[in-house]
Amino acid sequence: MRTSTVRRVCLSVAAAAALTSVAACSGSDSGKSDKSDKQGSGVVKADPIAALLDVQKKTGGENSAKVEGTTQMGTTMSMKQTGVIDWTDGLTGTMEITYTGGSMADAMKQSGGTGTMQARYFKDGYVVNMGDGFAKQTGGKHWINYGYADLAKMAGASGEAMKQQMQNTTPDQGVKSLLASGDVKKVGKEDVRGVSATHYSGTVDVAALTAKNSELDADQLEQLKKQLSDAGITTETVDIWVDDNDLLVKKTERGQMKTGELNSTVFYSDYGTKVSVEQPPASDTVDFAELLKQQQGAGAGAS
Repeated sequence: MRTSTVRRVCLSVAAAAALTSVAACSGSDSGKSDKSDKQGSGVVKADPIAALLDVQKKTGGENSAKVEGTTQMGTTMSMKQTGVIDWTDGLTGTMEITYTGGSMADAMKQSGGTGTMQARYFKDGYVVNMGDGFAKQTGGKHWINYGYADLAKMAGASGEAMKQQMQNTTPDQGVKSLLASGDVKKVGKEDVRGVSATHYSGTVDVAALTAKNSELDADQLEQLKKQLSDAGITTETVDIWVDDNDLLVKKTERGQMKTGELNSTVFYSDYGTKVSVEQPPASDTVDFAELLKQQQGAGAGAS
């Protein structure tokens, strides 16, 4: 396989696994919820901000959940995912990701993949099983290991921001995004997969929210804003649905990119579910950075 193909596939897999775990571009915020809000759970509140503070507190107080969703990024990729995540100490969990269309699905087919892969998330990175077809190109190794630190170095400011997101993400990030935006309204009561839920909606400035909730320095922030601008990402419409126990049950994010529409939908259920994740055997794993070095060495001059 040519070096450019390996790099493109590996980077697309990294992006897919990252997007799946954080459910697109929600901002990360390690701050605690407002303890001054004393209203009880399940009480109907006229003020959407007061209601969302309760949702942030209740959902943020949970440690794990089942997730299921879909993501589309213009003509680049569309995918569906299902799995379980735990955010007690960084993000851990397992996810099955299937490419359903876009140029990345074509790249996966070219690499010998089936379009479906398993991702396992750990505190400092994640691993992805690329399947038997890819293993034939990598000395029999099925798993690629992506360290957050390595991805941050390769992707610059956007990689550093992603690293912070991946290490701090929780399902209530969509709630925090709406609270931070200052633009939120209550839409009304709706049914979500048989559950009665309250619908809230708002618009988020992606660059401003990421800057506010990250630990990037001034130079990194400027680089991030340029990267987002080059991709055509400016604002997102975020919608969340909350059940009568103040738990998030659904979140959607919609925005526009230069390659087309960004659209993500995630369902949350079974809060408190048990999550167990094992590292694959080292003998069946290749490090992402090392894989690129090997391919560059073996395929010098390929394009």
